[in-house]
Amino acid sequence: MKKKNQSPPVKIRKAPFITIFVFLVLGAVGISLGEPSRVLEQATRICLSCIGIG
Repeated sequence: MKKKNQSPPVKIRKAPFITIFVFLVLGAVGISLGEPSRVLEQATRICLSCIGIG
């Protein structure tokens, strides 16, 4: 006996997974190169110059 309301197989989109993977790889490369500390250093310098201390 055949089912009348058989749904088609669900297609999984690959683009979101590829995009997330690329961003994770780029984030890991940035962290390994020490970018977070450099960004924090520059942000501190800019903030201190904005308020007239640096």
